[in-house]
Amino acid sequence: MKQQIEKFLVFTTFIYITIRSCIAFHHIAWDSGAWLGKYSLTWGGIFVAYTAASAVMVIFAGWVLWRKDDFASISARIIQLREKIGWLRWVLAASLLIFPVWFLQYTPWGVVFENIYIRVMLWIWVVLGITLLATRPPALLGWGELLGSLTLTSSAFVIAYAFINVTDYPFSQGWSEGNRIWDYSMLFASHLYDIPSDTDTKVLLEIGRQIVGGLPFLIPNLTIEMERLWLAFTTIAPYLLAGLALFYRSQKVSVVFLITLWVLVFLKQGPIHPPLVIAAATVAFAWRKPLWAAIPLVFLASYYARISRYTWMFAPGVWIGMLEIACVIWKDKISTIHSIKRAGILGLTGIVGGVYGPQLFKLINNDLSASSIKLNVSATAASGQALLWERLLPNATYGNGILLGTLIATLPLITLLVYLASEKKWQINILQKMGLIAPLLAFLTIGIIASAKIGGGGDLHNMDMFLIGLMFSGALAWYNGGGEWMQNAHPLPFWNKMVIVLLIALPALSPLRELYPQQIDGDADWLVILADKPDEKSLEMLPNQKKIDGALYTIQNEISLTKEKGDILFIDQRQLLTFGYIKDVTLVPEYEKKVLINEAMRSNTKYFEAFYKDLAAQRFSLIISQPLHQRSQDEGFVFDEENNAWIEWVSKPILCYYERQVTISETGIQLLTPITPTPNCSTKLPVEILP
Repeated sequence: MKQQIEKFLVFTTFIYITIRSCIAFHHIAWDSGAWLGKYSLTWGGIFVAYTAASAVMVIFAGWVLWRKDDFASISARIIQLREKIGWLRWVLAASLLIFPVWFLQYTPWGVVFENIYIRVMLWIWVVLGITLLATRPPALLGWGELLGSLTLTSSAFVIAYAFINVTDYPFSQGWSEGNRIWDYSMLFASHLYDIPSDTDTKVLLEIGRQIVGGLPFLIPNLTIEMERLWLAFTTIAPYLLAGLALFYRSQKVSVVFLITLWVLVFLKQGPIHPPLVIAAATVAFAWRKPLWAAIPLVFLASYYARISRYTWMFAPGVWIGMLEIACVIWKDKISTIHSIKRAGILGLTGIVGGVYGPQLFKLINNDLSASSIKLNVSATAASGQALLWERLLPNATYGNGILLGTLIATLPLITLLVYLASEKKWQINILQKMGLIAPLLAFLTIGIIASAKIGGGGDLHNMDMFLIGLMFSGALAWYNGGGEWMQNAHPLPFWNKMVIVLLIALPALSPLRELYPQQIDGDADWLVILADKPDEKSLEMLPNQKKIDGALYTIQNEISLTKEKGDILFIDQRQLLTFGYIKDVTLVPEYEKKVLINEAMRSNTKYFEAFYKDLAAQRFSLIISQPLHQRSQDEGFVFDEENNAWIEWVSKPILCYYERQVTISETGIQLLTPITPTPNCSTKLPVEILP
């Protein structure tokens, strides 16, 4: 009876996904013509074929599940054919692995087939196809091969999505992407800009993150596409390094490879900033090493975490303590004391590295330390921001809300860890359990509070220390019986298998949904029809080269006409100066977009006094910004509180003193010039301007 229920659950889930994908396919084909209803002959035929094929697959799946013996002869023939094609099956498997990424991200069909149920159906058949090709006889579909196929495809989606913005498009892709590139450039390439020598050029970014993003600027003639390629690489490589550092002790190379990919897939749910992942990888390498090697590694990990974000300073010390105290079975008093002593030494080393590391390096290199301390002080400016506790629950900014989103991201792993510990498959005593649970709860609490701050709560990136701590807990369980248990399918209950599948598959759903072509060649009218969009702009792809060149010409021309009348302020799009798209402009470092919103969320009257004085004095002959408006948002809109702070402290004051000269909607850029004669805006400002 139990097996029948399990089969029924699998079958009904498959039927549900199939039906939803057929409905989505109908919406694509409908309105394509007038052959039958609103079907065209071509798309009507494709829809009928897809529906018929789906029905056949459902019948076939039911046959396999409930009449497995009838399938034996067919199964034998498939296995025989698979063995006959030899090495060619690996070529076919590789092609299947690549196909969804290519089809959805690099062809126009990614626009048409954006429905998640169609994409999941494609994923299911790709996974089954790779599993079928990779399984060794006498099995048709092996459990280990299924997990391997699922891991490979999940990681392919995650990696492909990380590289989705690698283009030579000169304008910002996202709210702050362009200006963040400017931040990275300032450490190694401030010579790219014409900046007055007496100007303070600090940026709102810690030195640790600047180093990671700024290294390519040591290369002469760096292009924006090269920088984006590097930034995409930094969002993948550290995760793989962390996985390798944790699991390289596993016996099989193939297992190390796959579990390393799983670490990438799991941690990218944050996503987590690369410096913290690099610190975690360093801690993983220090684990089980002799103290003479482990102590400097942990110290460096903590120091690097500290200069990357001050809230991370204690994380490496806590992580190494977790790993060391829970990695051994305490058999006697001597081994227990030794383990506790070692964990204490390394944990204390981590704390010392985080707290006193900057001061120590100041003695070694005064310039680097001074820079890091100044930048960290600027980073602490977020401390005065309001807490929006409603972001913890489902909301417009982050659909699931922080609590539910965290639960979805971590429940499969937590379930497996609890099961392994409760069933004694993971040998761990009560003290070791507390040594894991207490830090995880602390990290979870910190993540919840940080996510509730205004400006946060849009994803799970503030759960970074908690996610990494869970990953370390998973590694501990893996080495102490969990790995062997997971790879052996026969004793696994059905629900265990489903949890393992969800552990690998759930994190990949979001990147699978987001795979999308950035640009297409030629006419897009047919895509508008099939994707059921109102117009070409709603396809949300990058503009063509003609529009890009036109936008650059307009900006440069307006700068040439106005630069003799005053300073040019790039609130946004500073990367245009970084890579020479716009030339002959003196950079005004202050009043950068991210700094403005940060101070607006803090209601920093002292900061904005200077800004408003410059606006009133019409210091700037031209301002380059995102399109500004004065519409406040009610609760229920994405980042409503942040938008309203921006409107109140930035948009309204600028639009009182300046008027919209040019708005380039395709690239999200607005050029503003002073209103003449200068209006009296004193009653419309959040703060009074003192003479």
